[in-house]
Amino acid sequence: MLNQLVAFTLNGQAYALSLARVRQVVRMVEVTPLPQAPDIVLGVVSLHGTVVPVFSLRRRLGLAEGEAKLSDHLIVADTKGRSVALVVDAVHGVVERSTEEISVVESIVPGADYVEGIAKLENGMLFIHNLDRFLSPPEQIQLRDALSKARGAE
Repeated sequence: MLNQLVAFTLNGQAYALSLARVRQVVRMVEVTPLPQAPDIVLGVVSLHGTVVPVFSLRRRLGLAEGEAKLSDHLIVADTKGRSVALVVDAVHGVVERSTEEISVVESIVPGADYVEGIAKLENGMLFIHNLDRFLSPPEQIQLRDALSKARGAE
């Protein structure tokens, strides 16, 4: 079975999301801060009238946070509970890998719950993220509460 993945880079490392979860890719726009949101939430953006939280993969992965650049992109994707946007350096398109070509993460990187697999590329490794596990249950509650408070303040 072939897995279709949207490949992107962050600080020179290749990552991916399932194509089935990706709604769109847009150029970086201004992000409005969201008070009392989890640390990995940079804020929110309005896309087609819908408020979408913006996640920092850099913060989740412990990478240095740089200033957002106009050349950055937002990958808008669906989780079980909501749409989210991820700030990435560049999107490289769709990559196809068979299930056999994807290694299970627990055997390679224990404790990285939000990474569901690793695939080999010609020039390195591709870390495949599972957005449903990206936020911990307490972070999900904190984000829901912050979004509710923001809506109430409008």
